[in-house]
Formats: sequence, C-alpha cells, structure tokens
Amino acid sequence: MKMRLNGVVTGIVSLVLLVAVVALAKETKDIPFKLKNAAPVIFSHDIHLKKYNNNCRICHIALFDLKKPKRFTMLDMEKGKSCGACHTGMKAFSVADDSQCVRCHKGTARPVTYRMKGAGEAVFSHEVHVPMLEGKCRTCHSNRDITGGRNVTMAQMEKGKSCGACHNDKMAFTVAGNCGKCHKGMTPPKVVNFKMKGVADAAFSHEFHLGMYKCNECHTKLFAYKAGAKRFTMADMDKGKSCGACHNGKDAFSSAGDCGKCHPGLKPAKLTYKTSVGEAYFDHEIHLSMFKCADCHTKVFKYRKGSAPATMADMEKGKSCGVCHNGKDAFSVADDCVKCHNM
Repeated sequence: MKMRLNGVVTGIVSLVLLVAVVALAKETKDIPFKLKNAAPVIFSHDIHLKKYNNNCRICHIALFDLKKPKRFTMLDMEKGKSCGACHTGMKAFSVADDSQCVRCHKGTARPVTYRMKGAGEAVFSHEVHVPMLEGKCRTCHSNRDITGGRNVTMAQMEKGKSCGACHNDKMAFTVAGNCGKCHKGMTPPKVVNFKMKGVADAAFSHEFHLGMYKCNECHTKLFAYKAGAKRFTMADMDKGKSCGACHNGKDAFSSAGDCGKCHPGLKPAKLTYKTSVGEAYFDHEIHLSMFKCADCHTKVFKYRKGSAPATMADMEKGKSCGVCHNGKDAFSVADDCVKCHNM
C-alpha cells in the first residue's frame, strides 16, 4: 500500500514537472510584436536567456508584466522603458541609434494610409521619406509632435504637429494648401449647405470659389477642415469673421446685403410679437419694398429668434422699430397703437 502511494506521489511530481517544462518552453519561444505598417519585431528568449544565465527575473516583472501587457513607443524606449532599459549603448546596442534600427525591424516599412470622410485617402510613403532623411528613422519616430498623437487636424499640422513639423513651406511644401499632393484622387468638394431654422439654407459652392481662390486662403484660417465646425452668426460675419472676411463689400459683396445671394429662395416670414396689449406684427414683404435687408440687419435686429425684446419706452428713445418709426422717416411708435397692435 505504501509503495503504491509513493508511486502515485512520484507520478504527480513528474506530471507537475512536465507541465512546468511545457510552460517554460511555451514562455521562452520567440515573441513577435506585430506592427501595423511594418514587419513584426521578433524578441528571442533564447538569445537573452543565454546572456543572462536563464534569469527570467531580470526582465519579468520589472520591465514586462505578463498580467498587464503594455505597448511602448520608440520614444518610451529612449527614456529607458521596455527594451530601452538595457539597450542604451552600454549593456547592449542603443535603441536611439538610427544605424541599429534594422537589427530589430526587418524588411521594408509599408505605406501608411489615412482614410478621411469626404477628403479621399492621404498616403504616407516610407519609401519616399526614408531616403530623403538618409535612413534616420528617429527624425520622426522619436518626436512626439510627429508620431505621438492620433487624429491630428489640419489646423494642428499648420502649427507644427504631425506632418506639419516638416511640411511648413521651408523644409517641404506646406500642409496649408496643396491638398492634392497628399489626398490623391481628391475631387473638388461639393456644395456645402448650412441649414438654419426659419431661413432658407445657405449654399456654399467650392467649385465657384476655387475658380478664384486656393484652399489655403480659407482653410484653416477661416474654416476648419471638418464638419460640425463652429457656427457663426450674421453679426459675426459683419465683424469680419467666417464668410465676412471676404464678403465685406470690398473684396466681395457684403454679408450684410442681399440675403438671397446666399439663401436662394428666401422668403422672409411675417413676424408676430405677443404683447400685453395684443399681438404686434412685422411684415417683411412691406418693408423690403422700401428697404434692403442690410438697413436693419444686423445694425438694428439680429438674424435670430430670441433676441432681447425692446419696450415701447425703448422704441421711443430710438431703439428697435423706433430707429425709423420716429415721426420723420416713418410714423412714430408713439402714435396710433393699432397700426402695429391688433387690439
């Protein structure tokens, strides 16, 4: 009985040792680190375990926590993290040595494709840039402004981020314009419709404006290259913002002018104001037969609902309707109330 028990114990110990050996064999295989735009980097356990006398603890878990795997950039490694803890140029070749990149990165880096809605694909070619930089990969990969961010906007590039670090019109052609150089097959943008409640849509034609201007004259100085950018009021435009930068009455017709030029099919509605003495009416059709939109908007009235209401006392002091209804240019607001109020 005792001999049988010893045999069972021996078998269990053997099984445990076998599992440990299999686990060790599994753990010490070559580890491929897959990269999206290049061949994987292969880490060899055999090479490193021989160098450190099979002492796994040198790396685990001080550098690599198997329970919490993490990706490191080349910039991280140059600061002593991950492989950079040993690969400093003293214990082992340096991760900050451009000439040593090929020791870990085999093969040729592939083109990087950036897909953008409505703007075509932008393709970054390693094949073109690497020879121009004389193989100095770290020029980009050790610069957080270039490779350290995601979803960088064109406005950010114009400030030196990402491609804009070099494409600044000094080192290389500027990112502010020349859209077709990076966005291959880019077709002229379509008409952009700005929808506004209570007013006909404003239509902006890229085709028409590109016949006179270049992309960089508007983007990104006036408009961001994206949908959902900041909305501007007509009052903002009158102050030179948005379309008003050019539509100022000098470079192009004023934004404070004929509304129908941008809002085709515009038919201003009859406005009703509810007051304590009955409803007051404003008829655009009657007033437009005598005045232009710019005579009132936005000097007197903003182009939107919810503006601050004016009292009759305010009007008698020359505000709101009282600007014209002063007894000289038109009947006075201090005259017969029923002319405006349906009492």
